[in-house]
Amino acid sequence: MKVQLIENDLLVRLVQEARQKERLRTNHNFHQDLSENPNRFLNVMIQGTYIAPHHHSDPPKSESFVMLEGEVAFFLFEKDGRICDRYDLSAAPGSLLRGIDIGPGIYHSIVVLSPHAICFEVKPGPYAAVNDKAFASWAPRENEPGIETYVQSLLAWQKNEALSP
Repeated sequence: MKVQLIENDLLVRLVQEARQKERLRTNHNFHQDLSENPNRFLNVMIQGTYIAPHHHSDPPKSESFVMLEGEVAFFLFEKDGRICDRYDLSAAPGSLLRGIDIGPGIYHSIVVLSPHAICFEVKPGPYAAVNDKAFASWAPRENEPGIETYVQSLLAWQKNEALSP
């Protein structure tokens, strides 16, 4: 039986590593190979990274996120791109919402609200890059024009909803 500890030194190293990457994020896998089930990993994201809306449906996969550090806005979408919900997940002491578990086929995206965020994720394996994610046609993909405007519209949605009667 292999034991892997999640120590502060590991988290600090992963944040530094994510800051150096073009995509401003990195994963640290706990599973030994991509065919292992379930896949378990740390997802380390720096503010400014863009995670295009996507879902997991080929094959259908549920996904769980638990915050270890930082804060993110977690968005759920209808198939046509309308926002269903926004959940602000936070690892801060006293936080009311620290994680989320979503079923297969639900479009979702994450916006990092703090300087960095670290979440523990679990989803069924195996991982195959060719079919892991189905990206939304109604949102920009990584490195496409309009990302900043799109992210700002996501963040503004919550403000508008909070003001609605």
